[in-house]
Amino acid sequence: MRVCSKGPRCSIELLQNDELFGGSDMAPNSTGVWELMRPMLHLLLPLCVHWVAEEMTVSVLVDVVTEALCPGESTCTEAIYINGLQQTIVGVFKMAILPLLGQLADEHGRKPMLLLTTSTSIFPFAILAWNQSKGFVYAYYVLRTISYILSQGSIFCIAVAYAMLLMAVGGLQHLVGLQVSIALLIICPVYMQFFLVETVKLAPERNQDSACLAKMIKVLHKRYKSMRDAATIVFSSPTLRGISLVSFFYELGTSGITYVLWYYLKAAFGYGKNQFSEILMMVEIGSIVSQMLVLPLINPLVGEKIILCIALLASIAYALFNGLAWASWVPYMSALFKVVVVLVTPSTYAIISKASSSTNQGKAQGFIAGVESIASLLSPLVMSPLTSWFLSDSAPFNCKGFSLVCASISMVIALCCACMLKPEAISSHHSEVIEAPLLGDS
Repeated sequence: MRVCSKGPRCSIELLQNDELFGGSDMAPNSTGVWELMRPMLHLLLPLCVHWVAEEMTVSVLVDVVTEALCPGESTCTEAIYINGLQQTIVGVFKMAILPLLGQLADEHGRKPMLLLTTSTSIFPFAILAWNQSKGFVYAYYVLRTISYILSQGSIFCIAVAYAMLLMAVGGLQHLVGLQVSIALLIICPVYMQFFLVETVKLAPERNQDSACLAKMIKVLHKRYKSMRDAATIVFSSPTLRGISLVSFFYELGTSGITYVLWYYLKAAFGYGKNQFSEILMMVEIGSIVSQMLVLPLINPLVGEKIILCIALLASIAYALFNGLAWASWVPYMSALFKVVVVLVTPSTYAIISKASSSTNQGKAQGFIAGVESIASLLSPLVMSPLTSWFLSDSAPFNCKGFSLVCASISMVIALCCACMLKPEAISSHHSEVIEAPLLGDS
C-alpha cells in the first residue's frame, strides 16, 4: 500500500492493489487481463451509455426548440441568442467549478464526482420529454445550464484521472428519443454506484467539533491554496502551458461552431432532424474507427503532437467547408473532417497526462478545462450576434456561414501553438516537489 508521507493529515491515500483487482494479492504483472481491465470496464460502460444518451438528443433538439420558440419559421434568432447566453453563463461558472471538481476528485474520490456530474443530465431532458411547450423549453434551458456547469468537460477530466491511477496501479422520433435518452442517463450513475471501485481512500477527518465558521474559513483557505497550487503545476511545465494555449484557442473556435451550426444549417439549407441524424451517424461511426482502430496504430509511430496537429488542421477545414458551403451536400462532405477532429481531445489529454503526475491528474486536467471554459464564455459573445446578423436580410454580403469562417481563425492560432509544443514526461523529483504542498498540511 502506498502511504502518503507528506504530513500527519494526508488528504488522500491510494487504494491497495487487492481493492482494485478483485481482492487478490497478486502483483499487477501476474494478474490476468480480466482482473486488470475489470475496473476500466466498469468505468467505460456507464460513460458509453451516458454519452450515447446525450448524442441521441442532438438531432431532435433543434427542431423541438425552433418549433417551440419560433413556430413556423426556419430561422430562430431567439434560439441562437439563448444558446449563446447559456454558453456564456456556463463559461463563467465553469472557470471556478471545473478546477474545483478536479481538486475535489483528487481529495475526496473520483467516484462521487462522477456520480454527481453524470446525474445532472437526467432532469433537463425529463422536463422536455414531459412537455415541449415554450415554457418547458425555457425550463429545459435553465436546468441544462446547471447540468453543463457541473458536467461539461468535468466528466471526461475525472474519468481520465481515474484511468490514469488505474494504470499507475496496474501497469497498464422526438419524444421516443428523449425517453430512451432519459432511461440511459439514469442507468449511468446507478451502474457506477454499484460497480465502480473508488481509487482514492479518504483519511479520517479530525477536529469534528470545531466551529462552523472556522470550518468554512478553513475550507475556503484550502480551496484557494489548492487552486493556486494547481496553477503552479500548469505554469511550471512548458508543455502544460503550451497545451493550455492550444486548448483555449481550439475551444474558442469549436464551441462557437457547435452552438450555432445546426441552426445555421437549418436556416441555410432547410435541414431537419433526419439530415442532422445522418451527419451525426457518419461522424460517430467514423469517430469509432478513428479512435479505436487508427489512433492506437499511428500513435506509437508519430506521437500525440503530430496527431494533435493533424486533427487541428482537419478542424480548420471542417469550419471553412461548413462556413463556405455552396450546396446542401457540402456539410456532409465536411463531416468527414470531423472524424479526424475528434482526435483533438484524446491527444490533448494524453499530452496533459504525460506532463503531470498520477496524483495531480485531476488538478492539471481541471485547471486546463477551466481555461477551456474561459474560451467557451467568450465565444458566444461574438458568434451569436454574428451568426444572427449574417442569417438575416440585413447582412452586408451573402455569406450565411461567415461566423464559422471567423471561428476557423482561432483554430489556426491553436495549430500554430500546437506546432511549438515539446511534449515531456514529468520526472519523479519534479513530481515530489509539486505534490508536497498539495498533500501536506499547512
